[in-house]
Amino acid sequence: MINSSPVVIIGGGPAGLTAGYELMKHGINSVILEKANKVGGISRTETYKGYYFDIGGHRFFTKVGEVQAIWKEILGDDFIQVPRLSRIYYEGKFYEYPLSLFKTLNNLGFTRSTLVLNSYLKGKLRQRLNPQLKAETFEEWVTDCFGERLYRMFFKTYTEKVWGIPCSQIRADWAAQRIQNMTLKGVLMNAILGSQNSKSLIKKFDYPRKGPAMMWERCQEILENNGSEVDLNAEVIRVEREGTRVISVIVKQGDRTFNLTGNHFINSMPITTLVHRLHPLPPQEVLKAARGLKYRDFLIVSLIINRDHLFPDNWLYIHSPEFKVGRIQNFKNWSPQMVPDPSKTCLGMEYFCSEGDELWQMSNWELIELASQEIVKLDLGVTKSDVEDGCVIRQYKAYPVYDGEYRQHLQLLQDYLQTFENLQTVGRNGMHRYNNQDHSMLTALLAAKNILGEEHDLWNVNLERSYHENFTDEEWSKRGKIYSSKQLC
Repeated sequence: MINSSPVVIIGGGPAGLTAGYELMKHGINSVILEKANKVGGISRTETYKGYYFDIGGHRFFTKVGEVQAIWKEILGDDFIQVPRLSRIYYEGKFYEYPLSLFKTLNNLGFTRSTLVLNSYLKGKLRQRLNPQLKAETFEEWVTDCFGERLYRMFFKTYTEKVWGIPCSQIRADWAAQRIQNMTLKGVLMNAILGSQNSKSLIKKFDYPRKGPAMMWERCQEILENNGSEVDLNAEVIRVEREGTRVISVIVKQGDRTFNLTGNHFINSMPITTLVHRLHPLPPQEVLKAARGLKYRDFLIVSLIINRDHLFPDNWLYIHSPEFKVGRIQNFKNWSPQMVPDPSKTCLGMEYFCSEGDELWQMSNWELIELASQEIVKLDLGVTKSDVEDGCVIRQYKAYPVYDGEYRQHLQLLQDYLQTFENLQTVGRNGMHRYNNQDHSMLTALLAAKNILGEEHDLWNVNLERSYHENFTDEEWSKRGKIYSSKQLC
């Protein structure tokens, strides 16, 4: 069977749905193909016995005006405003972020605080004496910004939990993207003068009442009511091309397989999967580059706790190396409606792993037992008898890895895919970029605008605009809220 659509979109996460939504507003129908049984991708919401939980925690915050407008158009009054609070847990103590000077000094003690400051000054002296040295790795970048001692205390362990490789093998690109414009000097100035006098992280954010699935399921409904099709359980198994033009995709949906033709194609499935599903296959050097890109997988153990309140944070970062858990979400503090019984709490114990490793291969029962033991040992007010139930969700390809070879591999894939006349690739996995959902949406929005006749280079979209929180409103006003093709390219 052969079907046809003006635009075929591969993937029903934030990127794919945003592309379809923008095209719909301009009268162009699309077919969105989603491999899973629900939309949302990593930004979906899972449920268990009436408890809602997010896959990683997704704040709805952006400085991109067009993205903000889409959120409000789709969800409207179903947003709530949530105060932001997240802290670092290290050696049995909590550290506020941004740092509170006096609490941090009290936790570290005079001797360790002095050693941290000396380490920072030593690093700055080294940079001054060797200004030609450029940080190439995460370890070098953070040490340059914060000093070696603070790097080892607050960055090394957690980062290696996330990526599963030494910080000396992670590119500085990732650090520059995620913690840009932050230094020990800036942190201390913020702690001394107060956030009102300096750049700081946001104090609150929007969040759907019952998690991000509300946004993306509502978007799916709007698309389908306006003539665009969203097919679930629909896996693209082959992308047919003639030279540098895509002709159709072969889709497997349940027991049937069909051919879907189109004039334009937007992809948000992993770029590594895309190139291997092209037919005919790309040159061998392109396939080799795709095999060289790596991903980090993720699993979340959601525990139902028989306590009405545990800690005030939305989430906690667990930097202590004796614990395998990397981050803990407190879903009740994201939205009270995520937890059906106000006398209970639901915690998301997040473990970063790779498919096939020890954590990934543990049974669900073993993971629930591990998470239960760790939440008790963390001394957060939970006893063993408080843990009533739990469930496990595994997420493949959650994070693109920025290792020492990723840049050259990705550049080769980018150069190859940019030769196609009617194929664009967007989103976190579609571009192998560790970004938030607003940046994924921005790339998809611009891909749709390209189909409408504009000219945007998606690979040159500035990550800073859509992710970073630590700019004042005045600075963002100067930078502009909606970006023209000229500004973005």
